[in-house]
Amino acid sequence: MVSLRLETVGVKLGRRIVVRDASAAFAPGTLTGVVGPNGAGKSTLARAMLALVPHSGRILLDEADIASLSRAALARRVAYLPQGQTLHWPLDVERLVGLGRLPHLGPMSRIGAEDAAAIERAMERADVLGLRDRIATELSGGERARVLLARALAVQAPALIADEPLASLDPGHQLDVMELLRDEARAGALVIAVLHDLTMAARYCDRLVLVDTGTIVADGTPAEVLTPANLRTVYGIDARVELGGDWPAITTLGRSRA
Repeated sequence: MVSLRLETVGVKLGRRIVVRDASAAFAPGTLTGVVGPNGAGKSTLARAMLALVPHSGRILLDEADIASLSRAALARRVAYLPQGQTLHWPLDVERLVGLGRLPHLGPMSRIGAEDAAAIERAMERADVLGLRDRIATELSGGERARVLLARALAVQAPALIADEPLASLDPGHQLDVMELLRDEARAGALVIAVLHDLTMAARYCDRLVLVDTGTIVADGTPAEVLTPANLRTVYGIDARVELGGDWPAITTLGRSRA
């Protein structure tokens, strides 16, 4: 199990400040959704947690500054599913998923029995066993998204950051992915998902972090974060918020005139 803590984190890309003074703590066993409008800084914040963009402030993984960790050490602890990744090499699906084992392999090492088992399990969980011999560059967008999720699962890291894991997926597979992420958290993993679908976020996430113009403006349970007032302020919409019962729903009524 791992813990992750952000202390007044800021990210500046070129002349633009994308993330401002972000502070939050993430615990194992929790599925946290990071939500907010387009351009709010959600993906940049996720990339900062993986030391993929320069940042100010501190990001601590098990109380160690991520800046002090090697890329391999960080990759073994935190798996990453980036959004909209383009595939350039015509690898078959099984080999592509197998790349998730690279952080565990030394120079010139070969895939062993433990690695093969991890790859098989990841493909099964992401529902891509039937694609194992297909060339990844020839897959549909939804198939490719599930294969890349399998690659992240193959790492078997105690933490997972998934950036828009529902993009390109049909409704059935969206449900499968959210249930999978929730199961990962229930098994003790620290799971962070950048999401646009507020109903999915409300239904599956234990906690939400609402980001607007690079700032964390709300952090708490879905009921605490997805209030009509917050949706009006951040998204500029009027919405019906129904979070009681087993089937929470956020229904957009229209642009707010307030």
